[in-house]
Amino acid sequence: MSEELATRPKESPRAPRAGPREVWKKGGRLLSVLLAVNVLLLACTLISGGAFNKVAVYDTDVFALLTTMMLLAALWILFYLLRTARFPDAVPYRDAHAGPIWLRGGLVLFGICTLVMDVFKTGYYSSFFECQSAIKILHPLAQAVFVIVQTYFLWVSAKDCIHVHLDLTRCGLMFTLTTNLAIWMAAVVDESVHQAHFHSSAHGNASHPRLAPDPERAGSQVGGDCPCDTAICQIFQKGYFYLYPFNIEYSLFASTMLYVMWKNVGRLLASSTHGHGQGHGHTPSRVSLFQETFFAGPVLGLMLLVVGLAVFIIYEVQVSGEGDHTQQALLTYYSFNIVCLGLMTLVSLSGSVIYRFDRRAMDHHKNPTRTLDVALLMGAALGQYAISYYSIVAVVIGMPRGLLGGLNLAHALLTIAQHTFQNVFIIESLHRGPPGAKPHETPPKEPCLTFANLDALHPLPTCPPTPRPLGPSPAGPQEAKAITLAPRGHWRRRCLKDISLFLLLCNVILWIMPAFGARPHFSNKVEVGFYGYSLWAAIVNICLPFGIFYRMHAVSSLLEVYVLS
Repeated sequence: MSEELATRPKESPRAPRAGPREVWKKGGRLLSVLLAVNVLLLACTLISGGAFNKVAVYDTDVFALLTTMMLLAALWILFYLLRTARFPDAVPYRDAHAGPIWLRGGLVLFGICTLVMDVFKTGYYSSFFECQSAIKILHPLAQAVFVIVQTYFLWVSAKDCIHVHLDLTRCGLMFTLTTNLAIWMAAVVDESVHQAHFHSSAHGNASHPRLAPDPERAGSQVGGDCPCDTAICQIFQKGYFYLYPFNIEYSLFASTMLYVMWKNVGRLLASSTHGHGQGHGHTPSRVSLFQETFFAGPVLGLMLLVVGLAVFIIYEVQVSGEGDHTQQALLTYYSFNIVCLGLMTLVSLSGSVIYRFDRRAMDHHKNPTRTLDVALLMGAALGQYAISYYSIVAVVIGMPRGLLGGLNLAHALLTIAQHTFQNVFIIESLHRGPPGAKPHETPPKEPCLTFANLDALHPLPTCPPTPRPLGPSPAGPQEAKAITLAPRGHWRRRCLKDISLFLLLCNVILWIMPAFGARPHFSNKVEVGFYGYSLWAAIVNICLPFGIFYRMHAVSSLLEVYVLS
């Protein structure tokens, strides 16, 4: 019995001071969540109320709230950075899975674009300073400061598992997360109002003026007391509207990273020597990053990306042009999307089939980053599911005649199928171990023992001996190393890399189209005629932002799948 106890694996040491604090973990999380819910509901009320002309909430009220929230969040971030810099023991663990380099790189890229948008916004409101409130100029300046401070904070602290002032840290992280969500909601509402006004004026839909912003509220229309009649003012106006998608994605990227940090507050990891968490090591080799593919996926994906950009430009020109080319634009748009979605569905299915022959072990370790990725993929897909099912009902029951109705129905069905099979492929990929991990058959927790009789027992080796070549081999260590690394180039791994790259590039073009203004939902009269403009506009404006976010989050997840395959 003493030998049996001695051979048991030792448990990882626990931080003695963290024990009592963990008793209040759920209570601390509950307190921070309640704070976030109340602040978010307040922001939601002001932002949604400011979108309607008949509600006495103005955009200056929204700007004042957002500016206050951003300044408070920036002050808390500076306090956090100062505290962790003065007390290095405050962060005894770092989660290796949190804040991967591609996620932080995307955050920096979107942050730079957001700063450019703030410059355009400041220049736009400064063009008619005499008739504008000062808060409209202060808001983009405060947002620029907030973006710079938060980007640096997430770059250096995304992996932190802090163990001091747990409740204060949780509340601070949740408040910062809520600030990003409020910025996201404000940007989405502003862009939706702009798109609704554009389509209302373009199609003579003057009977629905509630979503059309007047000059006093948004200052985004020409006329009124604040005319934007100079060339530089119009450049600033169009510029910051085109940069809104990057601001939206920046806020969502920051929110996901802040949530992982919130989950890691007070977290105890098994190994803190090298700053790694539990689970398989997922450190990709820089040499093999763009190798070991058949190049079919990248080439086909780039072709669809280029063709999609051309289709998007043609669609925008024909829809916004003076001639009546909307029908032709919709046929081109739906045809390209049907081809793209069909190929993505088949490729996702083939990836799932390849995994049926993959012998890599499944990673069942606790990983807050992966859990959040899966939840966001499933939740964000609901927005596109809702739009697709509404379109299916309108087409089937309304029975529109012509080619456009059939393309609309096929597009909706393929959208549902593509989201479903792509989610299955990504989620299974994220749960796979590294390439060298083999599935093990329920490993024993103790050394294997064979009882010969009651008086003697014979211990067996805990692991099988390493196989050796039968005969003398003239090969040195280099050949042995080559033999060991040979399975890395297996055809299954190459196919998975091609599939990941193809899906990644296709999701990029499917993000670009709706993010930069493609709205076939309003140009196509089937749903508008079936549901009415007000109801259909509400459905699209609520669900489409989630569909746009799904595409960019899928790009991030597929990049992780590609690197770790």
